This record gives sequence, structure tokens and C-alpha cells, in this order.
Amino acid sequence: MLSHEQIWNAIDRLAERHGYSASGLARRAGLDATSFNRSKRVGADGRKRWPSTESVSKVLAATGSSLDEFLRLIEAREIPARTMVPLIGLTQAGAGRLFNDEGMPTGGAGWEEIEFPDLGEERAFALEIQGDSMLPLFRDGDVLIVSPTAGVRKGDRVVVRLHGGEVLAKELRRRTARTVELASLNPEHEDRTLNLGEVAWMARVMWVRQ
Repeated sequence: MLSHEQIWNAIDRLAERHGYSASGLARRAGLDATSFNRSKRVGADGRKRWPSTESVSKVLAATGSSLDEFLRLIEAREIPARTMVPLIGLTQAGAGRLFNDEGMPTGGAGWEEIEFPDLGEERAFALEIQGDSMLPLFRDGDVLIVSPTAGVRKGDRVVVRLHGGEVLAKELRRRTARTVELASLNPEHEDRTLNLGEVAWMARVMWVRQ
């Protein structure tokens, strides 16, 4: 499993390779200049802070780097284990009984597989974006690695499947004992407020392969 230090070291190496400081790389990717400052990597309470999947995706896009190149920046002696992850198109994810009650794939027709770094204890699968409904954050052909077993917090990107079969990819704005409030990733699409009884499962977006 990738460690906190490994991820930040890889970002520092990526910045150095392209002639940037950590703050320069953040600005190049359209992020706040202080996003990658060392002072922000550990909170005042001593808890480790991780770069978001979206910020890593943005720096890879800004430098023209691939996920495999990023992984190779991690120390060779600590090459992460890789595993096969089930893959299906986002628009197909609402059809039939493709998931169990925990939100994990049941396998069978429609599912393929892709190779991805092992996420450790978190169980995960992949959804391929189809269409432009999630622009500008996610584009047609992007692959979301999601985990229904990972903890979800306010501000996380999530994929939500409703009992009626509808599948949504949005940002978690607020969750109460009765409702879930979701913010749209595309300004042309409305935000949603759902009763918890409508939600079959919610999976956190762990990584984006663009």
C-alpha cells in the first residue's frame, strides 16, 4: 500500500523533473500555490494530510505525465503491489444486478478488468466515464477508481447508486441521519438532495486515470 511519505516524495520528484518547486507545480496545475507546501502535509494535530486524487490528476495533466510515470517516481525499492480491478462503463452501472448490497461488483457479463496499484484493505472497482455530463472535472474516457468501503467525508467526490438504478457522480456536500446532499460536478446539471432510503450505496472516488 502506498504510504503518505511515498506520495509526497513522488510529487516533489515530479516538480523537480519539470523544473518547478512544489508551489510552482501547484500553480502550474491551477491549484493554490500553497497546496503542496511541507507545512500542509501534516495537520496541527499531527494527523497526516494526503494530496487529493484530483490534485494529483491535475499535476499529471499539467506536466504531461502518466500515472505509470508517477508511480515510477516512487522509490524503486518500494514499488507498490498491483492488482486487477473490475471495470464497467458508468452508464451500464445502473442496469441489472451488477452489484451486491455492499456496492461491490457481482462479476459476469459487462465487466472487464484493468491493472491498478493495490489499495490495501479498501475494496475497489473502476467506472469509465461516458459522455460529457461531468465536465470540466471528468472527461469522456476517464476511469474512476472507487471504493464503497472507504470512509466518505464532506467535499469528497463520490459515486452514488440509487435503488431505482440511477448512478450519480457528484461531490458530497452534507450527510445527515435522513438525507444526503450532493453538489454537481458540472454547472449545467442540478445539485441533488436524496433521502437515505433512496441510496443503495455510495463509493468514494479514490483515483482518476485520465
